[in-house]
Amino acid sequence: MAATLRFESLQESHLPAILEIERQVNGSPWSEKSFRNEIDHRHGIFRVAIQDGAVVAYGGLWLVIDEAHVTNVAVAPSHQRQGIGRKLMIQLLEASKAAGMTCATLEVRAGNTPALELYEKLGFERSAVRRGYYPDNKEDAVVMWRHTLDAL
Repeated sequence: MAATLRFESLQESHLPAILEIERQVNGSPWSEKSFRNEIDHRHGIFRVAIQDGAVVAYGGLWLVIDEAHVTNVAVAPSHQRQGIGRKLMIQLLEASKAAGMTCATLEVRAGNTPALELYEKLGFERSAVRRGYYPDNKEDAVVMWRHTLDAL
């Protein structure tokens, strides 16, 4: 039987699973307080991906004037490279477009080749580098833009 995947808005009950994934995949993990702030963020959209009853990915963005600024996207290591991140990003971009956003931006670790490739497949273009952006290891961030949210 194929695994079922669904998306939900972030709820407090998702926090333990999110914090565990965040600890596993992010060298500079967000705090519990940071995630709690996203639950009722007036200018944000935050979704979790649930597969067979378990949180396997999450992502969020902030709505800034007409831009969707992607703040955090992560997929559990056991579920990476299965298309979940792509589906999650499409969910987020479609929700931001429905909220009136016209473009999207994000920063990604320069060494995160799978994420860079995913974002490029989703129409993002590399536009700049933020030197030493990540506090854990001073890795550079690649700034990426998708200049239109048409034709998702």
